[in-house]
Order: sequence, then C-alpha cells, then structure tokens
Amino acid sequence: MRKLLLCFLLIISHQLTFAQTPAFITDSLDNYIREGMKDWNVPGLAIVIVKDGKIAFIKGYGVRDTATQQPVDEHTLFMIASNTKLFTGTALSQLEYDKKLSIDDKFTKYYPGFKLYEPTTTQLLTIRDLLCHRIGTKTFQGDFTFWNSHLTPEQIMQRMKLLKPEAGFRSHYGYCNSCFLAAGEVIPKVTGKSWQQYIKDSILTRLDMRETFTSVSAVSDKQLLSKAYTTSFTGSLRQVPWDNWDNLAPAAALISSVSDMAHWLSFQLDSGRYEGQQIMPFNVLQKTRSINTPISSQKSSMLPTHIVGYGLGLLVGDYNGRQIYWHTGGAAGMVSVVCFVPEEHLGMAVLTNNDNQNLFGALRVQILDAYTGMPYVNRSKQSLKFFNATMKDTLSTIHAWQNRVKGAAPSLPLSAYAGHYTNQLYGSLDITVSADKKRLVVKFNSHDDLTATLSYMDSNEWLLQYDNIEYGIFSTKFKTAQGKVVSLETKESDFVEEDPYVFTKQ
Repeated sequence: MRKLLLCFLLIISHQLTFAQTPAFITDSLDNYIREGMKDWNVPGLAIVIVKDGKIAFIKGYGVRDTATQQPVDEHTLFMIASNTKLFTGTALSQLEYDKKLSIDDKFTKYYPGFKLYEPTTTQLLTIRDLLCHRIGTKTFQGDFTFWNSHLTPEQIMQRMKLLKPEAGFRSHYGYCNSCFLAAGEVIPKVTGKSWQQYIKDSILTRLDMRETFTSVSAVSDKQLLSKAYTTSFTGSLRQVPWDNWDNLAPAAALISSVSDMAHWLSFQLDSGRYEGQQIMPFNVLQKTRSINTPISSQKSSMLPTHIVGYGLGLLVGDYNGRQIYWHTGGAAGMVSVVCFVPEEHLGMAVLTNNDNQNLFGALRVQILDAYTGMPYVNRSKQSLKFFNATMKDTLSTIHAWQNRVKGAAPSLPLSAYAGHYTNQLYGSLDITVSADKKRLVVKFNSHDDLTATLSYMDSNEWLLQYDNIEYGIFSTKFKTAQGKVVSLETKESDFVEEDPYVFTKQ
C-alpha cells in the first residue's frame, strides 16, 4: 500500500511540476524580450502564450511606428505571411471531410488546362502535392516574378509551367508559394466562394477572429497596422513598403494580431473546439498534421530535435520528446512564428516588424525550452553570434562594391545598354539612361513600382541597387558580343528568390 501511495504521490508531483508556469516565463521573459529587441534592432514585437486553455502571457513591446512612437499592443496588426498556409490547408481538409473534394484529387480535375514543366507531373499532380511542397522546384522558385507583382492569380498559375524543377516529382522538399495559390483556387470551384470569403466564413468568423483580415484593403482601422522595417543590405533600420500578397492570397495574405492568434491556438490545442463548441472535427486538424514530405531525419546539433517534415501548411517535428507543430511567416519588414505543442497544451505566436532578425525564432525555442524542462541557454545570444558574423561579411562585400563606383566609363556608351529586355518567366524590363547621364535606371514591368539603378564599377561589373532595399544590392554584368549588348543578369534578395534572372535585349 505504501508503495502504491508513493507512486501516486510521485505522479501527482510530476503533473504539478509541469502544470506550474516555468520561472523563465514569470521572472525573465519580459527582460529577455526587451534585451533581444535591442540586440536585434527590432522596433516592435507582440507575443502570446496559450497554456492549458488559457492565455498565460500576452503583451506588446516597442513601437509599431518609429516616427510617431505609437506603441505595439496585443491588437497591433502584422502580416503573418506564410502562417496563412495552415488556414488554407485546414479549409481544404474541412472540404474533404464534407465530401466536397478529396485532397488526393488530381488538380486537373478542377483546372483541366493547368500545366507544369513536365507533362507527367501535370498528370499526376494532386491537391495534396500542392499543399506539401513536393513538385520538384527549388524553394521560392518563381517568387520574384509573382511577389508584389500585378499578375493575376490566373496569370501566375499559367506561368507555373515555366518553373523548371531541380529534382524529381515527390522526391524533394522545395517551398512553393505559387503551389498554395493553386491549391487555394480549388476552393471557389467547389464552394462558389472566393478563398477570402470562404476563409472568413468557415474559420475567422467562427473563431471570433475580428482582428484578422484577408487583405490590407479590408483592414477597417489602418492605425492598427504596424509599419514594416528591415536592416538588410545596409545594417541600419529602414522602413519598407508593405507587401501586397493579394494575388498569392492562399499562401501568405492574412493580417492578424496576437489577440486573434490566441483564438487560433486555442482551437488547435482543443481538438477543433473553441469556447466549448466543436468548430471542426478533430479529423480535419489531424489531416493537416501528418507528414507528407520529409525534410530531415537527423539529430540537430543545437536543438533537441531529430525529425522535421511538412504536413498541409504546417511543419511537424519533435522537441525534447514532444511532438510539435509550427510555421514561420516572412513578408517585407515582418517575420512571425506560430507554434503549438498539444502534449503540453501549449501554443505561442510571435509577430515582429523587422524582417532581418531571428529574435522571433529564438523566442519560440526559448519558450519550448522553458516548458519542456531544458537547461537554460540564451537562444537569442546563441543565434545573434552567427547573424552578426554573416551581416559583417555581407556589409563588407557591399561597401567594397560601392567603393568601386568612381565614375569610370564602361566599354560601350550608356545608351548602348538602354532598351527593352525580356525574360520568359518574368516578362520584361526597360533600361534608360539617368537624367544626369551617370548611371542606368531599370524598370521591372511586371511590378507597378519596382525600379533599380545600375552604376558602373570596373572590369565590366555594375552595381545593381533596388530602390526598394528589400530586393537588395548586388554586383552584376551585361553579356556583350561583337560590340552589342546581348543580355543582363539580375539578382534579387534570397528573401525573394535565390536564383538570378537573365533578361535578353530586344
């Protein structure tokens, strides 16, 4: 009897230990965030932690606007970018449960004329394939063409046939935003509602997410919007334009607050229930959480994790013996993370307004450490060391390029480089000579307001600098033959797309 009593007391003691809020959350989190924001130059941050069906922590830090010093609070609105993807995956899973479609339906059932680069892939492609990043393309492939462009969803889907894969179909994880657009465009086919209206009706309204919007144009109080900032390519904080993801909405368009993300987390942690009502069957959520595409099965050198895979709009893995689910979101000037651990009844969301930092990611890991009993390691400082080294190298390279712009003349007159250039995937750009006749001006025609300058350095190299710093600063060259310009290669930030584009002069 005594042994049974002792075992019982040990079990209760263990349960109480994990029911208590970790000391890091109660005693250290506030200062940790403030110090991290200084280290990473983050103007504003909002965070929510949900534990055991309640909000354990919710707070805004810093400012949403560095000029007006308007503070961030739990209602400040940020783009959650790719955290939108789980909403799309969940909506399609619900439609499957309602027998309106099957996730394994061939995509051409809904879009008979749709084509990918390889005919066999086109024939085999399913909705599931689109939702788990396995069509064989590279991560972000095509995004320079699609991101912030004035192309319509239909035009983007038509151009997906030009995305040449780097690996075999279903053999490779390559993050694909246009795939999520295509998957989301099935929703109007089976419901008669746009993706925006269906997400609002089936998820946002039912979870009382009144501070979540499917487009910036739908935001009723623009004062709640945080400004967007970056330190990329310059090292200093600069405001950048808000992204317009309307043409890729199912991949990245949602705007929200941590107050509303608490509703989403509660719904995820309570098996599809919200405030006691079953909003969706748990089977719907389970469908999104099964790994479809493996990403890694090797033990991490820095984190207590071994396996990472992708579900339907959701990353799936392990952390210190618990199964975890999460996703990050990156838009110009904003990065975020949403994570939940059902076994610990734990969820969190971190929204920030500087895209060139990893405080948001360090916070996710730090909170997981605290709630799963890991020894304390300052994850922000750990990550900052690598970040600072990388930024130092990047800025040194850029400064070296800038110092080479000394007024030297290229091998041909500036007017020889001016003209109309085309790329099969992107479309066209136009190059003109600047008014002061010292540089070239580039206008990218698939975007309403994307421009750049080309300043000659030496050795046939030019300094390419986008007016929107989000796209970057790079060294590039024109290809010439027999005294004539043949083409120009343009590079853009890896945040947009990793591969360069070659534009041929017409």
